[in-house]
Amino acid sequence: MRICLIGFGAVGQGVVKAISLKKRDIKNKFNMDLKVVGVSDSSGSAINPGGLDEDLLLDIKSKTSKVSNYPKYGNSAIQGIGLLDNIDYDCLIEATPTNIETGEPAKSLTLKAFKDKKDVVTSNKGHLALFYNEIINKSKENNVKFKFEASVGGAMPIINFSKKTLASSKIESIIGILNGTTNFILSRMTSEGSSYKNTLEESQVLGIAETDPSQDVEGIDAACKTVILANSILGIDCVYDDIEIKGISNITSEAIELAKKEGYLIKLIAEVSKDNLKVAPRLVKKNSPYAVEGTLNMATLKTDLADDVTVIGKGAGSLETASAILTDLINIGKLKN
Repeated sequence: MRICLIGFGAVGQGVVKAISLKKRDIKNKFNMDLKVVGVSDSSGSAINPGGLDEDLLLDIKSKTSKVSNYPKYGNSAIQGIGLLDNIDYDCLIEATPTNIETGEPAKSLTLKAFKDKKDVVTSNKGHLALFYNEIINKSKENNVKFKFEASVGGAMPIINFSKKTLASSKIESIIGILNGTTNFILSRMTSEGSSYKNTLEESQVLGIAETDPSQDVEGIDAACKTVILANSILGIDCVYDDIEIKGISNITSEAIELAKKEGYLIKLIAEVSKDNLKVAPRLVKKNSPYAVEGTLNMATLKTDLADDVTVIGKGAGSLETASAILTDLINIGKLKN
């Protein structure tokens, strides 16, 4: 499988590292030969129809921050959507930053790949939160595969899990923690008794929170994931503006301490059901499945046959997110064989 990767930040680099680590195992187990033939970042691209060296790609990016500095095959004139017209590939991995305003460039990249009859795997949330049905319908019209497990829970399996492992059950609702940054902040405030401001600053120093943390702490990221789960698993036709959202920036250490005394924790909870599409801080019992700490994500799927099923996993991280992307690639490859 010839892979074109657009977006070479933390997630994109994680994908290349994961391919380097696992390509021999994948070849032996699934008879799939993964070959990265093109990579693009804001500096340009590196293109080699015969396949780029994954470790060299990572080294060049680490040392120069520009993939276009790749020896012999680097190109500063071609980047982004232009790469799709300058290389023959089988699957696009779209790993650009989430844009909740327009869904770009993810939307244009995805639709261009579909038009060219190419499969797509994405970790992006913006275009799905804004244009889910349009994008799904375009993939069907062009008879291509479109996978997006990494867009919701990083390494936490939920979309593939619900569609395959729970295929016999009707899923009635999903309630869970879908953002690792806010869970880290609330967990630290609970264990340390620290203020929201100080804990946010600590999480930024540790690289868990972004310099601009608003997408996480204001519930925007979790709301995007709520849209994706509502559409893909429960079949609820909704977009980002349909979600009721409240973040954690007004949570005080005093509120957390009061909750602790009563045997509760405060968590940012996403609820996905026909009656509720909501992201907001809620009280959860200390010993419940919702009492996960750090950057962990979790979700409880309420089903008609299997009762409640809870999944837990790391919701962020370069390699963790890459693991979901690699699984999607393997699933596409298995369908093609």
